[in-house]
Amino acid sequence: MSPQPDTGTDFLSALFETQRMLRQLADKEARHLGMTRAQWAVLAKVERNEGQKQTDLADAMEMAPISLTRLIDKLCDSDLIERRNDDTDRRIKRLYLTEAARPLMAKLSVLRADLMQVAFAGVSEAEMHQLVDHLETIKDNIRVALNPATIKTKEQAYG
Repeated sequence: MSPQPDTGTDFLSALFETQRMLRQLADKEARHLGMTRAQWAVLAKVERNEGQKQTDLADAMEMAPISLTRLIDKLCDSDLIERRNDDTDRRIKRLYLTEAARPLMAKLSVLRADLMQVAFAGVSEAEMHQLVDHLETIKDNIRVALNPATIKTKEQAYG
């Protein structure tokens, strides 16, 4: 008699392997635009929240500040990101995309859509929504396990 499959282990293995392979594909495609996936990630985060502090970006990306500083330095040298002084605290640098970055961001947006098309080939729109809903539930469960003070009812979270 063969052992019963462990659904939890199967899920984690599939999730980690999918993430690893998606990162590999993103690395490959980013190279076509002369950049790394890490640079792409920084640009995307800055685009979504222009004017954020560099320290906040490091926290959001779960990166050591010195590692992020090196990435941002390269992006500044490439005229894709600029650091601006904060109006109230001159020690703080805020990050903004440059105008030169806008065409690249459009290309990266197309690239992201292409990657998602490859990843979700054969998966219906309804299945995609269901998958995202399940992953959000799993993420919320983990968030609560990490910090029980974040427990909210659905009404509190969405109402």
